[in-house]
Amino acid sequence: MNIINKAKDFGFAQAIKYLEKDPEANIPKLLGLVDRFIPKDEFKAQREAIWSVVESKDNWYQLIMRFYELDPGIRTTFFHNFIMNANFFGWTDQDKNREKYNCNIPWTILLDPTSACNLNCTGCWAAEYGHKLNLSYEDIDSIIEQGKDLGIYFYIYTGGEPLVRKADLIKLCEKHSDCIFLCFTNGTLIDKEFCDNMLRVKNFVPAISLEGFEKANDSRRGAGTYSKVMNSMGLLKEKNLPFGVSVCYTKDNWDDVSSEEFYDKIIDMGALFVWFFHYMPVGKGAVPELMVTPEQRTELYERIKAFRKTKSIFAMDFQNDAQYVGGCIAGGRRYLHINAAGDVDPCVFIHYSNANIHDTTLLDALRSPIFMEYHNRQPFNDNMLRPCPMLENPEILPDMVKKAGAKSTNPEAPESAEELCTRTTKYAKNWTPVAEQLWQDYINCKNCSSHSAE
Repeated sequence: MNIINKAKDFGFAQAIKYLEKDPEANIPKLLGLVDRFIPKDEFKAQREAIWSVVESKDNWYQLIMRFYELDPGIRTTFFHNFIMNANFFGWTDQDKNREKYNCNIPWTILLDPTSACNLNCTGCWAAEYGHKLNLSYEDIDSIIEQGKDLGIYFYIYTGGEPLVRKADLIKLCEKHSDCIFLCFTNGTLIDKEFCDNMLRVKNFVPAISLEGFEKANDSRRGAGTYSKVMNSMGLLKEKNLPFGVSVCYTKDNWDDVSSEEFYDKIIDMGALFVWFFHYMPVGKGAVPELMVTPEQRTELYERIKAFRKTKSIFAMDFQNDAQYVGGCIAGGRRYLHINAAGDVDPCVFIHYSNANIHDTTLLDALRSPIFMEYHNRQPFNDNMLRPCPMLENPEILPDMVKKAGAKSTNPEAPESAEELCTRTTKYAKNWTPVAEQLWQDYINCKNCSSHSAE
């Protein structure tokens, strides 16, 4: 870290200490100092947005205050590792490397410590991978070291069930104490001992999978799973630990997971964020009938948008919120996926690759043919409600895979990109006219707001 960054890091640390004394009183004072010393046009929109939140004391302000219910050490570590390292410093280094290497450099890396899982959820491709594949501690450590060299300080575990590898994950948190680790987990393996380890390392955040209330959740994840998840959330809340909820929405559970009752339940349990994922018909055991209808997806879109104005939780719908990130974020643009066999995939849902982390460097994987196809073609659609080259633009993925000479990385039942995309062709056709109208409405509304501001 150079002397300028050290000074910024020190200043940030002092600001966090100042806020800890009395956040409600000191947040506006700190914003006032920022306004005095930073040029008025620098980060103007962001600063105005923060001032609006603080002055109105709205649901976003309440979310900020909920952070001050967390364990103080964890809160400070999160602010430092996520805001400073993963974003402030990391983003700058990533941008430099994007220009230097002329390829995508991700903001985060998703990786599967293991293919093993203690559940067998309906329609989950990971269940087909078996229980034989694992990235060793040394493999994961190397990926993180290479990632940090490129400016990446945010790592997300998926699987399989990552907490099958609890001990190694905690060791990695200890070694890479400057990083933040998020883990998609079914939540059933979280116990008091693991919560104590989270308190000790301070840089591990679970995102617990939940498919709605008990009936909807257990119909897909198995009887008794819901009660185990509620118990795990209770343990995390009791220890003042941060966590969120991960939701895969389908035609069967969409109403549950987008209801006000569901939002209120997970907020009451202590969740700080909820990430929504569209069900993707990936793998031989896929169930295309689980995909939402255009009408259901539209209602989800409207509900989640509305609750952002009223609920004290950060909600992101990765299929309907592409306008905030400029389209598809896969292929290393903002993230990539490394499976338990070491294959470097462009997306957690799209399993085709030219590179394996055991045979090549992370940087060379980012410059491999399939990743360069992503780099050169993104965004795949100007309509941000049609971001994906598989789900909404199924003609694109097979062409990219063919041109890249990429191979299926499903170790149990490889399938061609053409075979995969036959499951989404009808969906894309039905969604397109609805998405076009929604997107036009969004553009018109945005333009109206812009003119009003003027």
